[in-house]
Amino acid sequence: MTIAPDLIAVKARQQVTWASGDYGAVAALIHPISELLVTAADLSAGARVLDVATGSGNAAIAAARCGCVVTGVDYVPELLGRGQARATAERLPVTFVTGDAERLAYADGSFDAVLSVVGVMFAPDQERAASELVRVCRPGGTVALASWTPQGFIGDLFRTVGRHVPPPAGLRPPVEWGDEGRVRELLGAAVGELRAVRREFVFRFGTPEEFADFFRANYGPTLKAFEALPEERRPDLYADLVELVRAHNRATDATVRVPAEYLEVVARRTPDPA
Repeated sequence: MTIAPDLIAVKARQQVTWASGDYGAVAALIHPISELLVTAADLSAGARVLDVATGSGNAAIAAARCGCVVTGVDYVPELLGRGQARATAERLPVTFVTGDAERLAYADGSFDAVLSVVGVMFAPDQERAASELVRVCRPGGTVALASWTPQGFIGDLFRTVGRHVPPPAGLRPPVEWGDEGRVRELLGAAVGELRAVRREFVFRFGTPEEFADFFRANYGPTLKAFEALPEERRPDLYADLVELVRAHNRATDATVRVPAEYLEVVARRTPDPA
């Protein structure tokens, strides 16, 4: 019998997880993903843009550089504060709002483009989150997403952590958003044209241990996994992370270059009939 997860409890734990560590430090590394997604979305100056699960504002800031009118929404106030500080430092007008990706507080068709970079993929209720993305996008507008793939490095990272600290029973893996067929299913008939491209972001560190230390200290899901384990079992998780990095390392020198595959999706919401 399949056990239905308590999605409210899962979301509460997620909020605590993403507020732990320093996700802003991780986001700073992967900012190029947002720049590429915004370029692929081909946004127009003056377009109304919503960045869902914005975190510390990567995609919101990238869109603001295009002259768009941008709102970033997230359920972790600490990350929104980091995003606001970044936007202020760059003199970019971005509005950051506390909110839930599964219950966006905007009217139907409020935005010309709706973005999310490795953010909405973590919403516990995938169908509801996807329907909200489409709902607040105007007919003829753009939904653009970047999500880690199941078969890529981050997918392997989640599976490695999950062998030590299993995810909630019945919860669909976030990396399903990195599968083109699943994304088409989630966005549904309200989306017409959809283009999906597999891309790679390369993590660069001095050693595998440096990568493991960085993710243990800064990446909420990894940090919380270590905290959930008894002290005597934590070295096993650490060793598995180091071995995972070694297995994926493509550097030809003594450093680490790990390609992490993600799926870039640009979809157009079906226009209203003439």
